[in-house]
Amino acid sequence: MIKITDLSKHYTSGEETVEALRGIDLAIEPGEFVSIMGQSGSGKSTLLSVLGGMNHPTSGEVEMAGVRLYALPGEKLADFRAQNLGFVFQSFHLIPYLTALENVMLPLAIAPLSRSAKHEAARGALERVGLGAKLDRLPSQLSGGEQERVAIARAIVNQPQIILADEPTGNLDSKTSDEVMALFRELNDGGQTVVMVTHNPDNCAYTDRTIFLKDGQVVAEGKA
Repeated sequence: MIKITDLSKHYTSGEETVEALRGIDLAIEPGEFVSIMGQSGSGKSTLLSVLGGMNHPTSGEVEMAGVRLYALPGEKLADFRAQNLGFVFQSFHLIPYLTALENVMLPLAIAPLSRSAKHEAARGALERVGLGAKLDRLPSQLSGGEQERVAIARAIVNQPQIILADEPTGNLDSKTSDEVMALFRELNDGGQTVVMVTHNPDNCAYTDRTIFLKDGQVVAEGKA
């Protein structure tokens, strides 16, 4: 599903060059649930942003579902992202004045669907994450765990092949974290490939494999 070959990403800060990723080789199988761990500054979030087509690598290849991601021109890359990838972030990124249903409908804005079809797709995604009774709630009327579920529903409303999650439980207490991780596991059991950056070793119990980064390099891999 995902193949990374000799991937490097460098940033220039003044006269200094920072090597965020250094020669990473990695393969992720279809239907796998992979966690990425490492200390702050190890390159976890940079790797996820490169996987998500949002951060051009300095060198190397990213192949996803048989497509060379960064060989696509800008518009085609945006289309590929919209059709194949779902993103979940630590800070939810919900629009405060939109209801849960309206937030989940956002990725469907450019989809060639009627408004009623978009409405039904968003309703179905929210029901899938256990929020079918809270469609009309604003984010401020939802708990942190419920807001994260809305963010997950938004990520899956396009039925993407791959879900990319960056510290999805970072703002949640341990009980709510376990509920959200169980939901990711359920989505993965349904066939979606999940790649998750986390700092919490407890989350790795839900995944098939953990990749450890240090100083922009893969230093270990292991089964959970």
